[in-house]
Amino acid sequence: MEPVIIVLIILVVLVFIALIKTIQVIPQASAAIVERFGRYTRTLNAGLNIVVPFIDTIRNRIDLREQVVPFPPQPVITQDNLVVNIDTVIYYQVTDARAATYEVASYIQAIEQLTVTTLRNIIGGMDLERTLTSREEINAALRGVLDEATGKWGIRVNRVELKAIEPPTSIQDSMEKQMRADRDKRAAILTAEGTRQAAILTAEGEKQSQILRAEGEAKAAALRAEGEAQAVRTVFEAIHAGDPDQKLLSYQYLQMLPKIAEGDANKLWIVPSEIGDALKGLSGAMGNFGNFGGGSSSGTNGGSTEKRIPERREKPSID
Repeated sequence: MEPVIIVLIILVVLVFIALIKTIQVIPQASAAIVERFGRYTRTLNAGLNIVVPFIDTIRNRIDLREQVVPFPPQPVITQDNLVVNIDTVIYYQVTDARAATYEVASYIQAIEQLTVTTLRNIIGGMDLERTLTSREEINAALRGVLDEATGKWGIRVNRVELKAIEPPTSIQDSMEKQMRADRDKRAAILTAEGTRQAAILTAEGEKQSQILRAEGEAKAAALRAEGEAQAVRTVFEAIHAGDPDQKLLSYQYLQMLPKIAEGDANKLWIVPSEIGDALKGLSGAMGNFGNFGGGSSSGTNGGSTEKRIPERREKPSID
């Protein structure tokens, strides 16, 4: 009985192993290459798959998702004989698992070497300045070459990115000095522009202030002139309404004489011709007032003495 039990146990184990090898579960976004006696048979897709145990073997499992592979810095010589180190990143995706397995030994290594050689060809036709400013152009050229070359490998290159472009240390120092000089120049230009704009605004403000001040003074002068004119009209109307006689006018002339002579700057003043008539009228009025009081004054002609007020024509200047 014991040998039979041993045989049954062995059979059970073999059946279990056969079941394990027969049922193959492939994860999503993956594929498996099946070979029968060393020859490609089929590609297993995601899900539950049945294979012939001990006859069919799975050679390779391939991830069909988009992959990101960074490559180490590569020294590249530009057109002006400067060595720059360029880091690249490749975004690719396997579209044909069979071609990726049998058309190329290692598609990762093949893509890296193809990237390096293509990058050297592209950068070799550019100078340093163009290399630093033409990332999009370099990316597009790399992607076009890689996509065309890797198509037969069952690989699709989606994007190629340049992570960094590092020129030599001496060139970096020169570039930093140039950038610093450019920044200082722009700062000086902006400062001068701000000063000029401030001066223009200040001048405009002063101009507007002077215009407003002149307009205010003109309006004030106009209002003063209008007020004086109104005062003169009021006085004139009052005088005419009061109907003054010659005596009152003569008295007013006498009151105005001291005011005319006031001031050290008045070296010359003109007496109106009408003041003689006014003085005569005032003299007559004073004579009548004396006769009315009963007094008399003797003169050379035995009548009233005519008092003459000397006319002051010019006021001597005081040096």
